Amino acid sequence: MPLGYILLMIVGVLVIFGFAHRVLDRMGLSDKGALIVIIAMILGSFIPDIPLGRLISINIGGAIIPIALCIYLIVRADEPKEKIRAVISSLVTGVAVFIVAKIIPNEPEAMIIEPMFIYGVIGGIVAYLFGRSRRSSFIGGILGIIINDIIQLAVNLSKGIIQPIVLGGAGFLDAIVLSGLISVMLAEFVGEIRERLQGGTAKKDLQYEGGGFTSSIGLDDESNAERANSKNQDKYDLDFEESRDDVVDDNSIVRITIERGENGERVQNKDNNE
Repeated sequence: MPLGYILLMIVGVLVIFGFAHRVLDRMGLSDKGALIVIIAMILGSFIPDIPLGRLISINIGGAIIPIALCIYLIVRADEPKEKIRAVISSLVTGVAVFIVAKIIPNEPEAMIIEPMFIYGVIGGIVAYLFGRSRRSSFIGGILGIIINDIIQLAVNLSKGIIQPIVLGGAGFLDAIVLSGLISVMLAEFVGEIRERLQGGTAKKDLQYEGGGFTSSIGLDDESNAERANSKNQDKYDLDFEESRDDVVDDNSIVRITIERGENGERVQNKDNNE
């Protein structure tokens, strides 16, 4: 069974059991939508390729559905910068995979590892480096492999080489799936670490003081205890500020004390001193 099918089925199981919900949510996909895409890619790969010209055709499961998914994610992106990063990541990944394809031997028998696996790994890494976010990295990993095919077609035509190319066909489905998964896994892993080091720790130790937030990182227990006592003293002083002497006339003072009853309601007591 091709690696692409195996990976898609594994991802499908993770989605069903909810393990991929967090990643999909950050990418703007629902669990149901992801399952539909996975099933469509597997079934669509068995449908005959659609001719686009004399030397080029396209596979439904290996190219049309992934391209449609990437377009959907680009449209759903909130910030224009993320859309631009997705496009740049796709172009750079396509060029990088094309260069790697020219470096490694053309004969699979001369390679210990299947060339398509190398394309997928390189594509995933480059897509993350230029995409950064989960969404942009995933888009770059998917479209980058397809762009590689388009570049190869353009080179063949410029050299007069007659060699039909199928976008998303044969083993390129494996490279597309592998590249997309590696890119989004790298983005998730690195993003999680950065959130824990930057956002998580900083927010956990923030305290509200003096009309703003301050951090207690680096303070010892004695400093924290002094800070707590200071807060309690401020609260004590604030309570007593609610007691005051109101002069009613020259010979009478009304002592008004505001207290709180057992149920938390404010109770006002007046002591007349003449």
